[in-house]
Parts: sequence; structure tokens; C-alpha cells
Amino acid sequence: MSDSARLAELVERRLAGFCDEKREQFHEIDPELAGLIASVQRLLTGGKRFRALFAYWAWASVLPDTNDSETQRDRERASIAMIDICASLEMFHAAALVHDDVMDSSDTRRGFPSVHKQFENLHESEMWVGSKDRFGQAVAIIAGDMMLGWSSDLFERGLKTLGDPERAEAARSEFSRMRFEVMAGQYLDVLEENSGPVRKQELAVSRANRVMLYKTAKYSIEAPMLIGAAVAGAEPAIRRGLTAFAIPLGMAFQLRDDVLGVFGDSTKTGKPAGDDLREGKRTILVALSRESLGSSTLKIFDELLSNRALTQEQITLLQQTIKGCGALERVEYMIDEYGRESLRNLDALSIETYAKAQLDLLAKKVLQREN
Repeated sequence: MSDSARLAELVERRLAGFCDEKREQFHEIDPELAGLIASVQRLLTGGKRFRALFAYWAWASVLPDTNDSETQRDRERASIAMIDICASLEMFHAAALVHDDVMDSSDTRRGFPSVHKQFENLHESEMWVGSKDRFGQAVAIIAGDMMLGWSSDLFERGLKTLGDPERAEAARSEFSRMRFEVMAGQYLDVLEENSGPVRKQELAVSRANRVMLYKTAKYSIEAPMLIGAAVAGAEPAIRRGLTAFAIPLGMAFQLRDDVLGVFGDSTKTGKPAGDDLREGKRTILVALSRESLGSSTLKIFDELLSNRALTQEQITLLQQTIKGCGALERVEYMIDEYGRESLRNLDALSIETYAKAQLDLLAKKVLQREN
């Protein structure tokens, strides 16, 4: 087992242990809360753990190169703290996924029913009164909010273990900025889905780029790395170097996500093929397609993209249009360019050799992923 795999396992155990604590607390309130914690815990099981891994290896990459006993004790304490901090990032991400699935009306997540769908199904099977849809959405909002709070709890536990007020405050500041920026990106994404067809088409790509930067690139890779670097007390020059590596990699990450959302294999992605098309997502892939289409084809394209009940034949037509106009090829080229830029910037960084190699491996997994 690789060191990254072992780390991912430690984070998963920490999340499981935390959920077990909460299960006991819930049981004291009412045994019926068991279904809520079970749903959350299933979502927290598995996943690629990219955010945790980027945070940890960024931390490890900037540790001081010394073996004196006091530094070793500090390092061991910080390593324990980082497990809680990494777990908090995964908890935050899971919370965002729960809310994202409600906003996008996504029925599946990681091959299972999404949280709101699970509780819709429960409502229906128990033949309860009222709307099953509203019940499912309400429980998902509660679950997501609960996990956001738990994410902060885990983060603060980690900082308490760290025992360094200055570094703790620097990490807390990065954590706060991550939450603020990803919510801004999420709003811009929802705004574009609803307003994109009636706004200036020539600005669609730049708007999609802004969404991609804040909703994914900074949140998924840069923020975890800067949090890890803050825990290690990294100097500003190193933080800038990590950002130079993280941002293009994060852009490539989202572009690959866009491609998988349209053309991905459902057995690998855990979501139906063409799901982004059903959700009307205004991605770079869509923006580049719209730029390339004639007025009559564009009208049909937009009408289909606004239809949340697309048939398989309509999805196939949209896929063929996106591929035929050259948008897919352009996005694949962009992924390659961003990937090369990211790896060049990593190579230029003066950081600890082993952690740097782990970051290189992670970056290549991001660039080559199929789910």
C-alpha cells in the first residue's frame, strides 16, 4: 500500500470514528436519527480523497529539514493534527455534494442514490403524507448543514492538537477563504445556468472560466494545499509556488470533470451518462460549443440544454454536436496545456523531495482520471 493510500485510509477511519461519536449522541436524542447518520456515513465512505491528499503532502513538502528531538515532537503532533484537518476538508466536500445534488436535481452520487433521493424513497416506501420531493430536499439541506458544522468541528480539533496559535490562525484564515470563495463560485454557477442563454454570448467562456476557477480550481486543490502549507508555517514564496502548481491543475481537474459529465462512462463515474446536459450546466465545453454553432443550430442546442427531461436520443444529439463542432477537442487540448503548466511549476518548486514526488503522482492521477 502506498503512503497516499495509507493516508486516505487514516482519514476514512477518522471520519468513521467521528460519525460513530455522533451516532451515539443522536441515539440519546431519538433512535430515529440513525437513518440520517447512516446516510451521511455512506457518502463519506470512499471517494478519491484528493483534497485530503493535497493538503497533507503540501504540509509535508515544506517541513523544516532537521532531526532534532523537539522538531520531531512538533512534527508528530502536527501530523496527528493534519489527519483531523484532512478529514474536515473531506467532510466539507461531502456537505457541498449533498447541497449540489439538491440544486442540480441529481438522483445519484458515487453509484448510489443521492441523499435527497434516499429520503424521497424512504418517504414513498413508508407511505408518509405530504410531498416526498420536499421531504427529501429538506432532509438533504439538514444533512449538508450538519456536515458543514462538523467540518468546522474537525478543523478546530486539528488546530487544538497543533498547539501553535500563529500557524493555527493562518490555517483558519485559509479555511475561511476557501468556504467563502467556493460559495461565490457556486452562486455564479447557478446564475450562469439560469441566465446564460440570454446574456452576451461572447462573454460566456470568460464567465465559465470564472466559475471554474472559484468553484473548483481554488477549492479543490489550491485551498487544501495552502491550508496544509499554513499548518507547516510555509513562507510566502513557497505558498505562491504551490498556487502556481495548484491553479492550472485545478482548471484541468474541472475541465476533465466537464468532459466526464457529458461523455463519461456511468459505470466509472457513478452518475448517468450525459448528466451535466440534463442539468443544463454552462461549462467551458458548452460555452465553446455555443461559440461555434450557427444561429439555427444554436437555438436547438439551447432549447435542448434547457430541458431537464432529455431523452437518450436527445443526449446523443447534444454529444454529437459538442464533438462535431470541435469543442471537445479544444477542451482536451486545454487540459493538456494546463497539465503541462502545472507540472512545470511543480518541478520548479524547492520543496522536500519525497513529498514533491507524491504531489507529482497526485497531479498525474488528476489529469488521467476517468471518474
